[in-house]
Parts: sequence; C-alpha cells; structure tokens
Amino acid sequence: MRYDLVIFDNDGVLVDSEPISNTILAGYLTELGYPTSYEDSIRDYMRSAMHRIHELVLERTGRRLPEDFDEVFHGRVFAAFERELQPVPGVTEMLEKLAADGVPYCVASSGSHERIRVGHRKTGLDRWFEAGRVFSSQDVGRGKPAPDLFLHAAREMGVAPERCAVIEDSPLGVQAAVAAEMDVYGFTAMTPAAKLVELGANRLFAHMAELPELLR
Repeated sequence: MRYDLVIFDNDGVLVDSEPISNTILAGYLTELGYPTSYEDSIRDYMRSAMHRIHELVLERTGRRLPEDFDEVFHGRVFAAFERELQPVPGVTEMLEKLAADGVPYCVASSGSHERIRVGHRKTGLDRWFEAGRVFSSQDVGRGKPAPDLFLHAAREMGVAPERCAVIEDSPLGVQAAVAAEMDVYGFTAMTPAAKLVELGANRLFAHMAELPELLR
C-alpha cells in the first residue's frame, strides 16, 4: 500500500446524494426568488459548504438568504434521504476490501456531521465510519476548495499530508486536495474526467471496484 491514509469525500463518492440534494436546492432557491435549475445547482454548488451557498447568492444578487435557510433545506434533504438515498454502487465491497487489507481510511465532507450521519445510517455505511473517522467542514474555518478540512483529517488521523490519498468527484474537492498537497483520485461519476485532470487529479476511475488496485 503506497498510502498511510485514504480520505473519502462523502456526497457522490460514498452515498449517491447529489441528484437528491441538488434537485432540492435548485427547487428551494427558485421558490425563494433565485431561479436555479438542477444543472445550475450542480455547476455552482455541488459539494459546497453551506456558507459558500450563502456567499454566492449574496455576491450575485445583493440579497441574503433567510435565516432559517439551512434548517429548512436540511429538513427537506434528510426527509428525501430517508425515502431515496442509496450507497454509491460498489462502495460496500470496496470498503470491505480496504478493511481486509488493513488500509486506514476516513471521510472528510463539506456536509454537516448530521448530514453525514443521516446518510450513513440510511445506507448502512455507519458500520464502516465510527465517530473517529468522520470529519466535516463544521470542524474547520473554511470548507473546500480550501485545504483546511483535508489537513484537519490527516492531522487527527496522525498521518502526514504527503502520505494521504483523497477520493473526490467534485472540482472543489480536487482543488482542496491539491492545495493540501495530497494525491487525488478522481471519481468520474458526475464530473467530466477532463475537468478533474485539469484541476490536478492524479488518477481517474469510473467504478468503485477499480479503486483498491489503483491505490496499491
């Protein structure tokens, strides 16, 4: 194994949440008077910490989102997760393989701790990610594309950044991992491969079954 720690993004990498959450986000922003399509949401907000959504809306419109925006949005998302959320295909088998090989891993997500817990409980991934392996943008001052979250996860896991591999599928996440000086494995499920390479992904893969061998 060439790495001492594998750091997973969560949404879109472990749980297939992006179609659900971006559909809800686009609908809610439109409802509030900020017309947003699903495609707009994917392009502008996918894998963003909540503060970045507020900042972009304010920057573009000069208006602030309601004070209860986060609470209402998360309530809608969590309800949809309970109905619809599934693990990304092949994730369970991939985690079983890493665990069998003794590979240390954790998750570092722009989502809140509550969002991570809800998604993992619904999909059964909570058995793989006890509290000490879960890190959120809530834990640091700046979310992705800043490197803070990945550096925090590595520090808490006791591993030097250069000994970490990050598994990401979003432009913001790839930028954050590159800024943290970690190797990046780009999952091409929702973002064009060329975009991930352009931003600095070291290797690409299209299915989770490919990942254990790539990491060797």
